[in-house]
Amino acid sequence: MTVESVDLENGVRLIRFSGQSATQSFSRASLPQIAKAIDAGLIHPNVRAMVLTGEGKFFSAGADIHAFAQSIEDGDAPQLIRDLTGVLHPLLIRMRQSPTICIAAINGACAGGGLGLALACDARIGSPTAKMAASYAGMGLSPDGGTTWLLPRLVGDQTSRRFFFENEIWSAEQAAALGAIDAIVEHDGLIEAATAMALRWSQWGNHTKEATKHLLDVQSVQDFETHLKHERTLIEAAGTTEAFKEGVAAFIEKRKPEF
Repeated sequence: MTVESVDLENGVRLIRFSGQSATQSFSRASLPQIAKAIDAGLIHPNVRAMVLTGEGKFFSAGADIHAFAQSIEDGDAPQLIRDLTGVLHPLLIRMRQSPTICIAAINGACAGGGLGLALACDARIGSPTAKMAASYAGMGLSPDGGTTWLLPRLVGDQTSRRFFFENEIWSAEQAAALGAIDAIVEHDGLIEAATAMALRWSQWGNHTKEATKHLLDVQSVQDFETHLKHERTLIEAAGTTEAFKEGVAAFIEKRKPEF
């Protein structure tokens, strides 16, 4: 099992799940490695964006089903689930709250918690062989990995209900048509396209990225008046940053800002 990290250009880091980290991402062995690799990018001062991708037919296939079977036999299933969600769920929160831009380059199937990992990214680019599946109902489980919070924000409530209760598998074309995937590119150009998006989205100041991500996440649970106050607080804070000074100077001088 391997989680490979490669620094590309201008602060973009590629993280590739291969072997069991792609086919059995959410095991007691693989998931901590995935979290460690992503966390290393989130805290690195020179990493502005990350591109997450898988290998072969899988972006991230979710849980190790054989480990589930063994945990049932051992009477340990609830503890296994607690252990896995105890790693995954805090990781997803850190991804959503970080100024680091995360782009999922979905090369193949993402299912279960692997779907949650893709949905927690700031954008998703898929190859024609990308697939999205919940797979919880067929396993007798309820969803996790933030999927019931993240997916409705992309495709709507009723489409999400159908997805979970019909136990649907979406092709890349279906996912893109519904808004769960932002673009489809040929497999050979997948990483290049995801890297280009990562560069565009990560060029702005850290406060801009972090505050924008936060405001978009909370807008659906705040009334308009409360949200306006929230926006005001954050834009006032932005007015104290070096990025604000640079942005104003660049605008006046008719040049591209250097954040």
